[in-house]
Amino acid sequence: MTNITLDTILERSLLGFNISPSEAVVLLNQTDPETVNIIRETADKLRQKQAGETVTYVINRNINFTNICEQHCSFCAFRRDDGDTDAYWLDWAQILEKSTDAVSRGATEICMQGGLNPQAQINGKSLPYYIKLVETIKQEFPQLHLHAFSPQEIQFIARVDGISHTHVIEALRDAGVGSMPGTAAEVLDDQVRKVLCPEKIDTATWLEIVSTAHKLGVPTTSTMLSGHIETPEQQIGHLEKLRSLQQTALEKGYPAKITEFIILPFVGQEAPKSLRRRVGRDQPVLADALLLTAVARIFLGNCIPNHQPSWVKLGLAGATEALTWGCNDIGGTLMEEHITTMAGAIGGTCMEVETLQNAIASLNRPYQQRNTLYEVMGNG
Repeated sequence: MTNITLDTILERSLLGFNISPSEAVVLLNQTDPETVNIIRETADKLRQKQAGETVTYVINRNINFTNICEQHCSFCAFRRDDGDTDAYWLDWAQILEKSTDAVSRGATEICMQGGLNPQAQINGKSLPYYIKLVETIKQEFPQLHLHAFSPQEIQFIARVDGISHTHVIEALRDAGVGSMPGTAAEVLDDQVRKVLCPEKIDTATWLEIVSTAHKLGVPTTSTMLSGHIETPEQQIGHLEKLRSLQQTALEKGYPAKITEFIILPFVGQEAPKSLRRRVGRDQPVLADALLLTAVARIFLGNCIPNHQPSWVKLGLAGATEALTWGCNDIGGTLMEEHITTMAGAIGGTCMEVETLQNAIASLNRPYQQRNTLYEVMGNG
């Protein structure tokens, strides 16, 4: 590939054109430090143009309500079987206690996801249990935004109860769910999923559930689990599916769309041995994550303007660095985070607002609190 062609790709992206998947693969395959830096600079310019200078953050709390799960994803160190000594399943009082604590610390969002626990039912049905999870929080704190239940959880409820995805999403929306995490995406490629998460929903089902949420007025986020067994082509294939999903929501005028994109680099330290051996390292390679971050901005930025690194996966220094590679948001305070931490991540489980603000300020960029849907709040 000559530099002229590389320059052309970057120039066209700066002019506002969408680059093609094959062009994105070319960018991802660059190894020359100077070239990689030019890609970084392009992503940073696009970030400035598409999202501005201000770096946003959200005050939120994670509630992982159970780690009991019927599935066995090859990368997961969080799941347990019912009866394991460290299996847990929060009761309503514990969920309310965590929500109360979050509100007292200024949270505007509760992010709620859990294992797929077949016993999580009320009167033999799954959906009423999930509705009660939502109502337990919303009745006490109607002002909290509930960012809850991945496409995998939606499919699980629908399957257990023998109802449609649409029915599940409508019921949860009406109970008070404000948006859906675009997790369980891992890599949207069925060859990768066969190894990584053979029991999880396939690519088509993930895309269908997220698109249904958009049609029903439920915004979603989008994610990619990167840096394990997938190829650059498969990474770009994933981004292409997200871009196309968002273009559909925009072109058809759906009442909701994807609000943000987050790269979740694979943390292998506590992952099951077979995958850990195959990947061959315990912590993410920062350089790989940063180049992918830049390419994701270049590829998705026209239709998904908000990009966020994971300080839980990369550590705060890595996440701060990602703000110069195309990211415009540093994520949330989380207050507690079990899934990645149990995988052996170095980032920790809680970030004080001041710590996030100081990280942003270290780049001489202004910071601003936002809500889940990227509406600006208060004054910084």
